[in-house]
Amino acid sequence: MTSSNRPARPTLEQLREVAQPPEVRSRKNAEHWTAELYLRHISIYLTSVLVRTGISANGVTGLMILSGWAISAALLVPGIWGPLLAVFFSQLQLYFDCSDGEVARWRGTQSPKGIFLDKIGHYTTEGLIPPALALRIILDLGLLDTDPASAYLHLFLGAVLALLIVLNKAQNEMVHASRALAGLGKLPDTAEAKAVPTASLVGRLRRVARFLPFHRVLHSVEMSLLVLAASIVSLVAGQAELGERWLLYILVPGVMFVNLGHFVAIMASPRLRK
Repeated sequence: MTSSNRPARPTLEQLREVAQPPEVRSRKNAEHWTAELYLRHISIYLTSVLVRTGISANGVTGLMILSGWAISAALLVPGIWGPLLAVFFSQLQLYFDCSDGEVARWRGTQSPKGIFLDKIGHYTTEGLIPPALALRIILDLGLLDTDPASAYLHLFLGAVLALLIVLNKAQNEMVHASRALAGLGKLPDTAEAKAVPTASLVGRLRRVARFLPFHRVLHSVEMSLLVLAASIVSLVAGQAELGERWLLYILVPGVMFVNLGHFVAIMASPRLRK
């Protein structure tokens, strides 16, 4: 069945066959860890609704981008409701992120523009959360009026954290760009293609890091959950923004270390070798 003669109201089985083929479901390095747990099982129902409308795959990506930006906007809502809303929007973003590709595969409209928009969505979403966290701390504590120096420090830390998160994501894009400029083929989306020799020091350190996968917290879902957990700590402790402040203080050096480890792992792996 080609895209031109596919039904306007497909069954779930027809959608799954085209929109969720095995090569998509097996992308362990590209798929979020929740994909097989529940995400792909539910996103197909959203896709089933979307393909019955006139919305394009890029239009769905636009909804993904807006829901991603809503995560940061939600963090400016005072109290526990802000982080709860952020978690909701982070989940909504995940579903739209799955469905845009599923709609594109069903309609046969995959394009570089769609990939570009998808990356814009993820980079801006995850880059906006740290400044929003810093602003949440500043506004809730009234630091601009009571302690401007502390307010500027938190804004600076939020900006540094945003830069580090974007830089960590960009390292993967730099690998693909470097391979393309060197005339090498596309890097396969397999663990073997990114493996570091296990006998090396870097390989041993990576095995240890699997027990503490700190790099996973750099995604919008995990960051929103961390902010929610920090907000609960503040609520229980009875001290405004106590948990959020410590979260910011811990994430900055932690993500700096992740960037360094990511760089070393890339240089030690076969990804940049001919």
